[in-house]
Amino acid sequence: MVHLSFARYASIGFLGLGNMGKHMATNLIAANHHVTIFDVNPQALDHFKEQKQAKIVTVPQQAVQSSEFVILMLPNGKIVRDVCQSSLFPAAKKGTYIIDCSTIDVRTSKEMADMARSKQLSFLDAPVSGGTTGAQKGTLTFMVGGQENDFKAIEPILSKMGKNIVHAGTNGSGLSAKICNNLLLAISMIGTSEAMNLGIKLGLNTDLLAKLINSSTGQCWSSQTYNPCPGVVPNVPSSNDYNGGFASEMMIKDLLLALEAAKEAQAATPLTEKATELYREICSNGLNKKDFSVVFKYLNKK
Repeated sequence: MVHLSFARYASIGFLGLGNMGKHMATNLIAANHHVTIFDVNPQALDHFKEQKQAKIVTVPQQAVQSSEFVILMLPNGKIVRDVCQSSLFPAAKKGTYIIDCSTIDVRTSKEMADMARSKQLSFLDAPVSGGTTGAQKGTLTFMVGGQENDFKAIEPILSKMGKNIVHAGTNGSGLSAKICNNLLLAISMIGTSEAMNLGIKLGLNTDLLAKLINSSTGQCWSSQTYNPCPGVVPNVPSSNDYNGGFASEMMIKDLLLALEAAKEAQAATPLTEKATELYREICSNGLNKKDFSVVFKYLNKK
């Protein structure tokens, strides 16, 4: 088991430095960890060139070889599987903790955990919630699936990137929780967008409407922290022409994971189905790279 004193100055490999990963890795570096970083996109590494404690490598194996912990923040299950099988599992030394913060399907994650175990490695799913703002501020929520002793070993590392570190259960449990969270997030963002859009068309002041919603029963994260109406909340994508943040096409990916899980579990998810349809429509109208709060803009133009 890794003790806190050791974990404070751990060697960490970090693969995937997109909108979320770059902030998460930056917070680990700020906490004096020795972080070796890799991304298939060379531009993603520019952010780290002036940071002395960040070691930039050109192949993923180099980020893994000398690391006690390896963190993955990758787009989908296929990429996670490919990286694990081709680079990570062969290069990692025994006893390495692999922390997959990607949001992928539960089946792939469980298979990777079994494969890792056979190679005397520990693989945990640890998807995050909190958006780019939470990643930047180090206030993310981590939903972790894995064995209890493995969870305790990685908790000090995750605490440098988030403030809520929750052990959800065995392998796959973290992803199950994340999928449930994100289907609700998609639905609540659509609801917030509809409410703000209607209020504006009824002649209400946007700031007043947002303030009333946030002190009433309609209050939610989408209305209060990440309001989709431009100008209501500073420094969120809606106030930056919906750039950055969590792309609409990524929300579709998560909604499809939720629908797949719901089908397997025989759970009714009618609003998730409607939300998926709407986000498909948004993406087919050229807004696929825009933050998912762009649903407000889309509805407003309709």
